[in-house]
Amino acid sequence: MKTIKTRIAALAMALMLAVTAAGCGGGDEAEVTPAVEPPELANPDYSPSVSESTPAPESPSAPPEIANPDSPDYVPSTGSTTIPETEDAGDAYIERITFLGDSTTYGLKAYGMLPGGESTQQVWTPSSGTLTLSNQSWATIVYPPTGEEIPIRDAVTAAQPDIMVITLGVNGVSFLDEEAFKSEYKSLVSDIQALSPDTVIICNSIYPVESDYEYLADINNDKITAANGWIADVAAECGVYYLDTYPLLLGSDGFLNPDYGNGDGIHLGPAGFEVVLENIRTHAVQ
Repeated sequence: MKTIKTRIAALAMALMLAVTAAGCGGGDEAEVTPAVEPPELANPDYSPSVSESTPAPESPSAPPEIANPDSPDYVPSTGSTTIPETEDAGDAYIERITFLGDSTTYGLKAYGMLPGGESTQQVWTPSSGTLTLSNQSWATIVYPPTGEEIPIRDAVTAAQPDIMVITLGVNGVSFLDEEAFKSEYKSLVSDIQALSPDTVIICNSIYPVESDYEYLADINNDKITAANGWIADVAAECGVYYLDTYPLLLGSDGFLNPDYGNGDGIHLGPAGFEVVLENIRTHAVQ
């Protein structure tokens, strides 16, 4: 655990500097060292142009078939993009997934939660460990097969992922309005669809934060809940799946259960990721 914290300690300072520069910190800058790096906050004055976003298809494609269609919990894809509960699909299902996201996804690698441990080939994040939603159109990720950092679109084209789980946007809730947030998210999803038509796309909800999170004025559960609704809207419009993990991580106070966090108020620890992975396995898509 100490090794993980040391490795990403420098990344932790990126958020504090970004928030301070954006006038979000309020008052004198405090010296804090979170356990795992918080997500980077992009320029709050950022406003995506029309040219930066790829329009969604006029007619959303039908989502792929949900596992166990004979189950009484089965919901036809024509009525909802939310994945119903299925039998536990097991680790073999998890091994089919590419995880794309920000620092809340990077923890899957940092804590060795997937096959291959810290050397897993399944996690796509930039070398910094975090990905800002507003930068998705030009952002790069470390492409595991080569170790090179390449644009997300190039990685998708090369890998043609079987299943992709996207967990992205916690940084965006601090400065993107609904229109900009949806535009950026839709651009990413629709481009993945165009570049890798057979990839099953699952848009995972943003995770909650704890009640004592340092930047609660900027990133809080009210904003996260609203953004999760926007993600569900994008999933429905693009004809892909939405997975709601958010409520499973809440404590009795309506905030992230500290037992599931890593101590910095926003990132999950191993116990939290166990909940996430179990939810993915029990809401399986063929």
